[in-house]
This record gives sequence, C-alpha cells and structure tokens, in this order.
Amino acid sequence: MTLIHRLSNKSIRFKLIVGFLLLVIPLQLLLIFDNYYGMKVVREQVANSNRHLVALYMDQIDRNLEEIDKYLRTMVAFENDLIKLDISAKVNSDEYFLAKINLFNKLERDIHTYKEMDYLFIYSSVNKELITNQPSDATIEQLKKIQSGIIQMLREREGFQKKDFEKWFPYQINEDYYIVKIQKIGDVYIGAWVKASKLMIPFDLLDIGPEGKSLLVTENLIPMIDNASITDKNDYLQVSTHSKQGNFSLLFLIPYSVILEHLPFLQHLWYLVILGALMILPIFYIFLRHIILLPINRIVEVMRRVRDGNLDQRVKQYPVSFEFELMNDVFNSMVSEIKALKITVYEEQLFIQKAELKYLQLQINPHFFLNALNTIYNLAQFQNYQLIQDMSEYLINYMRFMFQNNLEFVKLEDEIAHTRNYLQIQAMRFQEGFTYQINGDESLSQALIPPLIIQTFVENTIKHAITMEEPIQLTVDMELCEDQEPYLCITIRDTGKGFSEEALVKWQSEVDLAHENNGYIGIWNARRRLRLLYQSRAKLIISNHPDGGAMVVVRLPFVLENEI
Repeated sequence: MTLIHRLSNKSIRFKLIVGFLLLVIPLQLLLIFDNYYGMKVVREQVANSNRHLVALYMDQIDRNLEEIDKYLRTMVAFENDLIKLDISAKVNSDEYFLAKINLFNKLERDIHTYKEMDYLFIYSSVNKELITNQPSDATIEQLKKIQSGIIQMLREREGFQKKDFEKWFPYQINEDYYIVKIQKIGDVYIGAWVKASKLMIPFDLLDIGPEGKSLLVTENLIPMIDNASITDKNDYLQVSTHSKQGNFSLLFLIPYSVILEHLPFLQHLWYLVILGALMILPIFYIFLRHIILLPINRIVEVMRRVRDGNLDQRVKQYPVSFEFELMNDVFNSMVSEIKALKITVYEEQLFIQKAELKYLQLQINPHFFLNALNTIYNLAQFQNYQLIQDMSEYLINYMRFMFQNNLEFVKLEDEIAHTRNYLQIQAMRFQEGFTYQINGDESLSQALIPPLIIQTFVENTIKHAITMEEPIQLTVDMELCEDQEPYLCITIRDTGKGFSEEALVKWQSEVDLAHENNGYIGIWNARRRLRLLYQSRAKLIISNHPDGGAMVVVRLPFVLENEI
C-alpha cells in the first residue's frame, strides 16, 4: 500500500522526480554537449592561432639577437684594439690604455644602435679588467652590481671552449635573469647583456587577459620574470616555442576564461539557454509552490506558534499530497498528546513542590522547639519565675506562629516578630554573652518572604558562634536594592569565629550537605526552599566578614501581597 502511494500521481516524490527530470535533464544534456564541443573547437583554434603568434614574436627576438651576434663577430674579426687587451698592461701601458679608451668609446656609440641591449662589455682575463658602456638611466649602485655580475659570470666560464659560446644563454643575478652572448678571442671576451624583462616589453600589448602570462623560460621551464608565479597551470592554455639563437623559450599561458570571452556563438547560445531557463522558472516555481511550499509553510507557521507555547494550534486540512496529509495528521496528534502530557507533568510538579516545602518546614520546627525547652529547663533551676513567664510568652508566640503557618510566604514584619521572640529568649539565656540588633525600614514590612528564612540563619549563629569566652553580637540588616529588578537584601552577621574553610568550599560549590552530620542542615534546607520557590531569581551568599565572624546575605525578589 505504501509503495502504491509513493508511485501514485498524488505522491510528492512522484511529482518532484517527474518535474525535475523533465526540466533538468534536457538542459543538462544540451549544456554538456554544447560546452564540450565548444571548448574543444575553441581550444584548437586558439592554440593554433597563438602558436603562430608565439613563433612570430620569437622570430623577432631571434632576429634582434642575431644582429647583435653579427656585431660581436665583426668586432672579434676586425677590431685590432682587442688584441692589445690580450697582452699584460705592464708590457706597453700607453697602448693598453689607448686601446681601452677606443673600445669604451666604441661601446658607447654602438649601444645606441642596438636599443634592445642593456650592456656591451669587453673583459680582459689577463688584466682582470672589464670595459662596459654606462647607461645614463643606471645608478652607480646598479652599474656596480651589473659589472660585478658580468665578471662573476666570465670567471665561471674561463675554462669553456669557443664552441660553448655559440648561443645566447640565461644568467641569474639575485632575483633578475639576463640573456647573455659571448665571443672569445684569445683571453679577451666580448659580449652583450640584456635583462630578460626588457625583451618582454612588446608582449605587454597582447590581449591575453589580466591573468594571462607571456614568459621567457629557461631550458628547465623556470620563468625568467620575477612576478611570473603560476598557481595552477591546468587553468591555462600553454603555447611555447624554443629560440634558435639561445637556450631559452617563449611561453604563452592563456587563461581559459579569456578564451571563452572570444566565443560569440557560444555566448549567444548561453544567452538563449538562460533566457529559456528564466521563462521556465516561474512556471516551475508556481508548480512547486502549489505542491510543496504552501503545505510546508502551513506546517511551519503552526510549529512556530506551538514553539511559542500555544498548544491549541492545529494544522488545518487542505487538499494536499498524500505525504502532507500524513504529516498534518501526525503533527496534530503529537501536539494534542504534548498538551495533555504537559498539563499532567505540571500538576505533578506542583504537588511534589508543595509536599517538599511542608517537609522542609517540619524538619526545621523540632530543632528550635527542643532548644527552647532546654532553655526553660535551665531557667527553672534558678527559680526566676518572672523570667520563665517572659520566656514562656516568647515561646507561646513562637509556637503560635509555627502552628498557624501553613503558607509558602509570610509578611516580613511577622517573620521579624517571630525572629525577635527567638532572639529575646536567647538574650535572656546568655545575658551579657549575647546581644542582637535588627535594622530595617518600615516600608519593607509588607514584603513577602518564605517563613523561617531569617530564623534559620539566626539559630545557626546561636548554635555555632556563641561561646562562654567572649560576648557575641548579632546584626540583622534589611534594605531594598535595585538591580535588573527590585530585590530585598537581608544580611545576618555575627562576631564569632565564622565558617571553617572546609564548610565555605562546600557551600560555594553547592555540595549537598543535607545528609552530613555537621550541624548545617538548616542552611541546606533554606537554600533548597529558595530554589523551589524562586528558581534562579533568589541568591544565598555565605562567607566570612573581613572583620571576623560569619555573614549570610539573602537576596529575594521584592514582592507584595497584592502582586501574587
């Protein structure tokens, strides 16, 4: 049955697959064929065209180099002053220096005939002296650098034979490459020197795109232009030809993106394809909108409302595909079940919370009651009946407060009166060994707080801080503070020895101390009650005061009776 629904014309899968195939497959086949065929034809045509262009430019470079080579050979054959440089200058210094002057003047004149060259040079290995022209646009530092490079190059080739100087060859100085040709007569070298980048100036006029490259490369295909880095040669059409005059080649790297720019037929075909796609797109969008988008939008809209807490929302029934009918039914059923489950869980949480609060209050009450009876017993031994009557009255008021307290909150004034009864009993018990002070504004008396929250920490002071060695002062301060919301700040501080370091570490890490026999069960109960009533809105800060003694700060949201 499921397979029938999937293959039926009502199935969203069937509609999507058929619509997608009818639209995409013909376009993909057309684009693949057109792209493959067009790229193949254009690549062959561009390669052939640029192969002729590269050969033409290389022939031009070779002709220029050949002219310079003829000039060098002519000088070797007919320049008599070169012979004088092959003899030590000490033999006939006048003829040697006159020959140097004549050759220098000749180089200065002839260099203007061969504008492609940077330097013409003559080197006497016998006298270790270099003669070269001096370009007007070259600085002294540049000239010294080139002359030093020429001398270094010649010294590296002093042992070469005449046949080793038949062709031009590249030579590198630092990051720059130069094309060099040398003729040798005896121990005298005459040559020409040109920077590789200068030979590439005419190629700047070529339209091969901003990323296209025209390079002079060595026999090892190393570019002789310092800014000719190539990231991926597979992105370029490579056309090269080798020089007939030297050991280097001319390489064209033409980006395929530039090649495609010169394909008007292919571009027009692409425009037709794009135009056809734009015409089909609205029709396909309307189809998808009716079949898929509208049903999905209905479900998404209801899901957003449910996420915001409105569990009464349901997806309305519309004529849709089989899959969306099933999704709508399942979603509506899930929301109904979630709503019922949430109500049940909420009621159970309320019940558990109320039971736990009552249990915690009952856990506190016997603790104080036993201490109070022990105090009356001690007073009866001294037969001070007036003090026993006063203490009994305080105890009666305390127990009345406890017996009638079955609420989650009490007024601050009632909690203070109850705490004052307790403190008065302790003051009568310890006399000069214990004093207390309660400070607070009358405007705070109607604020609602959990019952016994102050009495718990006051009792902790009586239990742990009072000794017979020195008097103890207890202070309770209450004030209204402002943060993101107004809150009631209650500070209970004593002048005793304070909390131990071990206890502070446990309180700050909020370790569960309810089942430890350390006398701090009341504090743990108070913290638990605050979490049940306020979650994260209330804070309990336990520390030692810098001047000594324990200090407890209780921060509660400021709530009045009419705000509940």
